[in-house]
Amino acid sequence: MAASQRRALGALFLVLAVFFTGIALTAFSSEDRTVWVVGVAAGVIALWLAGMAFKGLRHRAR
Repeated sequence: MAASQRRALGALFLVLAVFFTGIALTAFSSEDRTVWVVGVAAGVIALWLAGMAFKGLRHRAR
């Protein structure tokens, strides 16, 4: 995969990770305690996407 494509995917995954983090924080701050499952799932997905984002945005020395 070309470096520009890798960086573009990294940026996309970073944006998605931010959105999923927002979903998780909103779910955890909700008055309804039954939505904690949504918060946990969104948090796990956010961590996974953040890991892929940092791999894509990392500078690789050749």
